Amino acid sequence: MQVPAPSPSRADRLDALRGAAIVWMVGFHFCFDLNHFGWLQQDFYRDPFWTTQRTAIVSLFLFCAGSGQALAVAAGQGAGRFWRRWGRIAGCALLVSAGSWWMFPRGWISFGILHGMAVMLLLLRLGLARWPTWALLALAALALVAPQLGGHPFFDSRWTNWVGLVTHKPVTEDYAPVLPWLGVMLLGFVFTRSQPERWSGRLPPGASGLALLGRWPLSIYMLHQPVLLGLLAVL
Repeated sequence: MQVPAPSPSRADRLDALRGAAIVWMVGFHFCFDLNHFGWLQQDFYRDPFWTTQRTAIVSLFLFCAGSGQALAVAAGQGAGRFWRRWGRIAGCALLVSAGSWWMFPRGWISFGILHGMAVMLLLLRLGLARWPTWALLALAALALVAPQLGGHPFFDSRWTNWVGLVTHKPVTEDYAPVLPWLGVMLLGFVFTRSQPERWSGRLPPGASGLALLGRWPLSIYMLHQPVLLGLLAVL
């Protein structure tokens, strides 16, 4: 796999933050896989030590995704490039659903982080990116609190739980509905649209490796679990 060289058009600091999220995610999933094979005895679904980490990791990825879209809009990214990238994310989401159905037929992933990101990117680029900052902040706040205000049984099915207004968390290995997670992506978009200079300048010492990882988020996301599971299965 050819490694892309850094270029002036890349926001290396944003890549480094995304790379930190990748390292955290791989470490989290490694522990999850150890638990799956019985080498750990942890409750990844209810223990706050693990659920809080999962929330933080997803938040970092979606904040970075929103920030990346703000930079792309400011740079005048063409529709073709956006749709090619979006198509890869949507295609990988379908692969995740198929693979999880094979491994976890009862808790297969019908709307995980990639599914959520694909839908939220559409909402952002096809309309919300044109909204003024105050309106985006209001919408982000509403998205973040909406699930806490109550759900409805209509949204509990696999065909409707993508909205997020569920009465109980579905049985699935990954779940990242539009509400509340759209709020996190919007915060990243607003932050970077308002302060794009935050991502410019030299990387902190030792962060170049993280920036390199951050340029391959989708590839690493799709490959790291098969590699980890394969190695642990051999062991």
